[in-house]
This record gives sequence, structure tokens and C-alpha cells, in this order.
Amino acid sequence: MVGILNVTPDSFSDGGRWIDPGAAVEQAFRLAAEGADLIDVGGESTRPGAPEVPEAEELRRVVPVLERLAAAGLPVPVSVDTSRASVVRAAVNAGAAMVNDVRALADPETARAVADSGAPVVLMHMRGSPRDMRERTGYRDLVGEVRAELAMAIGRAIAAGVREDRIAIDPGLGFAKTPEQTTEVLARLAEFLSLGRPLYVGPSRKSFIGVITGAPPADRLPGTLAAVTAAVLAGATFVRVHDVAAAVQAVRVALALRDAGASPTNA
Repeated sequence: MVGILNVTPDSFSDGGRWIDPGAAVEQAFRLAAEGADLIDVGGESTRPGAPEVPEAEELRRVVPVLERLAAAGLPVPVSVDTSRASVVRAAVNAGAAMVNDVRALADPETARAVADSGAPVVLMHMRGSPRDMRERTGYRDLVGEVRAELAMAIGRAIAAGVREDRIAIDPGLGFAKTPEQTTEVLARLAEFLSLGRPLYVGPSRKSFIGVITGAPPADRLPGTLAAVTAAVLAGATFVRVHDVAAAVQAVRVALALRDAGASPTNA
């Protein structure tokens, strides 16, 4: 279970709530107490249309929070949500144990920084950038192309020196995908298991849930829990959410169902 900690003023759901480092630290401990196994700290919004944040500003937002969390003894590891080599290096030096890159190490320097750090990495599928990804949703074979592009990202990471057993993959729900395409990717999530890497899925409060239910971001918890359950039943190892306590219950039930379905008595 991955708890989301956005230290940004403009994230689509919780922008500005945790921009103060003290508030961010309190929220990280709250998420850990609710059952998060990992806290994902991000200093740049990746919502559709989000502007690029200057490198110095991303560092200013992220590093003090990581340093405070390390000093305070957060009982779970922290990952950093970034695509920049400088932020990877600074974050790992400040205590981050994992890297979550929405650009899947497309920047060779970032790939080298991750390889040098030895940290595990999440490679997420996206075409373009958050600024233009809504214009890059043309697929002839949605799942086949996403899977192929993730396979290329895995190869790119390994070529840069990242160990294969340190890689997880994220199909990028909502990233360069329409709500309908996102729903299809989630429904066919098990097809990504053929890549042989753990699946990391982030459905929390996303727009496809709003399209299906009509609910605004703050009211999408029930839809998020349905998506979390579907992801776990399909074989996801990690789910990334804002509402950890509720999602923990959903994951536990989904795991029980998955285990029961795999038992010999049901074969």
C-alpha cells in the first residue's frame, strides 16, 4: 500500500494541503499509522495540463520533507516521485528508498542516477508530458502498445545499469489515455503480468472514476476502492492511494478473494 504525499500547490485532488514541510511530515506519519507500507513524496504535479516546475523549486519542495521524515524516524520507507536526475540524487541522499518516475527513465541522466543509487524504481507508461498527454491518446492496440512501450522502458533501465529485480511497472492510468482507455487498461491489467515485473497501479480519485460516477475528486473514494479491488484481483503488487485506511480494508478483502480463488479446493 503506497500513500500519496503531494508537496505541491496544484495537484488535482489535494494541491496545497501538504505544501508546508511540517504539515507534510504529520501527514506522512498519519498515512503510515493508517497502514501505508510506503509513502510517495512528489514535488511536481503531473495532472493533465500541469506546467513544468523549475528544478530548484522541485528540490525546495521535496528535500526538506525527506530530511525531516528521516530525522523523525518515519516507520516506513519513502519514495520520491520525480523524473529529474538531480532530484533523484538529492532525494536518495536525504533518505528516499525508491524512485517513482512517470517518464519511465526517458532521461538518460535520470536513468544513470537511479542505477548509481541502487534504489528500486517504478517505470510508468506515459506518452509526451503532462502538458500535452491528452493529445497523445491515439492507439491502434491500446494494451498491446502500452505493454510494448513498458517493455522498452524495462530494457532502457537495464541498459542503464538498473537491476531487473529492482524494477516495477505502472500502466499509467489516466496518463495519455482517455477515461475510456483507462477503464480498459484497468480491466485488462492482468495482461501486463507477462512482462514479469511487479505491477504498481495508481487509480486514486482519477478522472475515469468521475466520468463513470459523476463524482468530483473529493467524492471518489467508493470508485477508488472498486478500482483498487480490481487491481489487486488482477495481480497488482502495489496500489497508490490518497485514502490509505479505507484502501487497506479493500486490499485485504481483495487479497483474501484472490487467495481463495487460487486455492486447490477451487481448482
